[in-house]
Amino acid sequence: MCSPRTAEKARESVAEPLQGVRILELGQIIAGTYGGQVLSDLGADVIKIESPEGDLGRNPSVAPYRGVSGLFLTFNRNKRSVVIDLKNEAGLKVFYDLVRVCDVVVDNFRSGVLERLKIDYPTLIRINPKLIQCSVTGFGIAGEYKDYPALDIIVQAMSGHMAITGEPGRPPVRVGIPLADLSGGIFACKGILAALFDRERSGQGRQVELSMYDSMLNLLSYMGTMWLTNGELPTPPGSSHEYTVPWQAFQASDGYLVVATRQEVFWRRLCEAMDATHFSEDPRFATNALRCENRDLLVPQLEALFRERTVDEWLERLRAGEVPAAPVNNLDRAFREPPVAERGMIVEYDHPDVGRVRLPGNPIKMSGVTGTISKPAPRLGEHTDAVLGELLSLGSTEIAALRAQGAVR
Repeated sequence: MCSPRTAEKARESVAEPLQGVRILELGQIIAGTYGGQVLSDLGADVIKIESPEGDLGRNPSVAPYRGVSGLFLTFNRNKRSVVIDLKNEAGLKVFYDLVRVCDVVVDNFRSGVLERLKIDYPTLIRINPKLIQCSVTGFGIAGEYKDYPALDIIVQAMSGHMAITGEPGRPPVRVGIPLADLSGGIFACKGILAALFDRERSGQGRQVELSMYDSMLNLLSYMGTMWLTNGELPTPPGSSHEYTVPWQAFQASDGYLVVATRQEVFWRRLCEAMDATHFSEDPRFATNALRCENRDLLVPQLEALFRERTVDEWLERLRAGEVPAAPVNNLDRAFREPPVAERGMIVEYDHPDVGRVRLPGNPIKMSGVTGTISKPAPRLGEHTDAVLGELLSLGSTEIAALRAQGAVR
């Protein structure tokens, strides 16, 4: 048995779980970059292969911050940028050489682009049989909608999410974050990690292909099940819940808070905390099923009571009574809640063009790994020479010759 000191040293020596995994990221903006950002937090070396024009996410008009895109600063933390012109014969050869020594290639190109650039899966798997290629598309690599524009709002609308977001009787509302784009990255991560695990057993690579539309349909979860199985067509619930009452936001005298009484015990505790036990004694509200049936009678009375106190006053009462409740925070208050500091959910880095950048941290915590990797989002082509020297053993003269040919920048 090892000593406590030896065990502690072993824990300290544990590397990030994806250390040594090399990913070539051809993805752009969000759907093709978010997955790489998550994997980089887990230790993967993510190398952005950019055209001479760069990732479209670099557009400084998108979430502008000191002349730089805040979107790019967020989704490209920890990555390295290499500029290769894949339309240049010498540049394509350099890319092939990188494929030989890397594990994963990620893209979110339109259907047919990989084939035109000669970097499709059948081509690359001949170069590296262990390669995993992951393509994020809007609606799939084939089929009627393969060329349909896949902007986030398009996919949110077509997948049904906008129809069930917002207040009843009001215009449709998109989810406040670019959920369709993010879903591409979320499911790309899952596919890549599963393929890496399988490769440990089989020694073979895989093609991973997913669409944002499929991802958003999957995220409909039980609502999709109830429509497909029972024909229930949902409507926008606002903040309320279809199957639980009360479960929604209420306006206090100075803001909003939410309560969620999933179990009957929480309903009784809510009534006690509000000095309104007559509600819990009323036979019309005795069970959740009855409260759902009499929602229009109960909720307005609760709303009137909630308006009598401030958010903080209600939270003090409700939390003391062990009632599930929370303030409706904007980001200023959200990032001040205790778990943010406790779990290191704000990270920062110093960017050479804009200075200090603070951004949300890594939610995945693992034993033996402390802190979050946080390196600046790269300038365009910042690491071209370093990566070509490190991974391909090219000297300065050879890199200069490639540059002169327009292959790299």
